[in-house]
Amino acid sequence: MHILITGGTGFIGQAFINTFQGDYDFTVLTRGITNAQRIFSNINNNQIKFISDLSELSNSIHIDAIINLAGSPIMDKMWSAKHKHILEASRWELTQQLVDLISAKTLSPAVFISGSAIGVYGRQGDSRIDEKHTEHHPEYSSHLCEHWEEIARAACPLTRTVILRTGIVLDKSKGALQKMELPFKLGLGGPIGKGQQYMSWIHIADMVAAINYLLQNDTLHGAFNLTAPNPVTNREFSNQLAGCFGKKARFTTPTLLLRMLLGERADLIIYGQRVLPSRLLEAGFTFHSDSLDQAFSVIYADE
Repeated sequence: MHILITGGTGFIGQAFINTFQGDYDFTVLTRGITNAQRIFSNINNNQIKFISDLSELSNSIHIDAIINLAGSPIMDKMWSAKHKHILEASRWELTQQLVDLISAKTLSPAVFISGSAIGVYGRQGDSRIDEKHTEHHPEYSSHLCEHWEEIARAACPLTRTVILRTGIVLDKSKGALQKMELPFKLGLGGPIGKGQQYMSWIHIADMVAAINYLLQNDTLHGAFNLTAPNPVTNREFSNQLAGCFGKKARFTTPTLLLRMLLGERADLIIYGQRVLPSRLLEAGFTFHSDSLDQAFSVIYADE
């Protein structure tokens, strides 16, 4: 199987390619080919190719599947009007280009897997949310993801289309943990506000396994929550993370301070969603880390 993957040099994309490098051939769309070649220098050149524009796709190579993970990091900068445009363009415009190529039958993949996030639901308090939930809270993250999904679904008539609603992806020193673990290591970490907001997470190994499960099962289509079955409150997450380093989660971060530091981005942290992967479980997918203590025991096995 030959897979066209966007966002291949990102956290999830790298993990997927490295996990399945012996099973699939990849064409990676990237703006930085030299950097991508360095990242994947361990993979045989016959198994991975790099392009900087979709127009460079070779007519001699049939694309069996598309995994569309591209998108500028949502937490890296303040959400100014200018940066919101970057967030939107990096998701919407490339997805539209892929859908246009599918619609024109320039590309004829058997499956189109396209990214989204649980931010599509907006803040939901402690309500249990699965894919059937359609009452999204109107805020920026929801708007960003809703339109992203709407564009991707336009490919539905021509190919099996899968939407990945991704939660907080956990891996040692990468992704979310890279940004949050230092204060916990120093004994300075703790919950945000009252810590009652839910955090819906997934271990990176389950994340890439779930993508592959959706890739391989040709009866599965539509939106899937890529989160573990047991979301936890921010307080519980903080206590468990601190415990990994033999510390206590004694310190609380005031929400007002977080708003001052992060602006509108703080909403993603102050408010949460209790998201359940109902459709994945119904489809028969098995999580290897379905509880947070299992995930942390894998991630911090050497601590």
